[in-house]
Amino acid sequence: IHPASAKWYERRDSVFIEFCVVDSKEVKVTFDKTKCAFSCVGGTDNVKHENEIELFDAIDQNESKHKRTDRSVLCFLRKAEPGKSWPRLTKEKPQRWLTVDFNNWKEWENDSEEEMGNFDQFSDMMNNMGGDDFQPDLDGDDVRIIFV
Repeated sequence: IHPASAKWYERRDSVFIEFCVVDSKEVKVTFDKTKCAFSCVGGTDNVKHENEIELFDAIDQNESKHKRTDRSVLCFLRKAEPGKSWPRLTKEKPQRWLTVDFNNWKEWENDSEEEMGNFDQFSDMMNNMGGDDFQPDLDGDDVRIIFV
């Protein structure tokens, strides 16, 4: 059993986690008030992946959801306290399998309240798209981070 590599980013009212597993099967995602658990079998070699995340802060597990595509499983967590920034996804120290999704990251703390509609727009998008039609370019080839 291996943890799946994952990327995350946040908005005013939500947190997004993308588990990067190609051709996932037997996907199971569970949300708790302070936890998110993910498991699946994936890839051509059918490796079992399992991640359990002790979240930095509370979520509304009834309003959180996930969507499987051929390239990943995207989880959408509704914050219990919208407008409260999360400096990191996990309560504990950083995990090696987890990175920040810089392609989607943006500073929102000073944005207007109009941003609050993001959750509903995302929900509509998730409901309208078929699992196989959605092919975002999320492998991050265009991102280069150089530490000096």
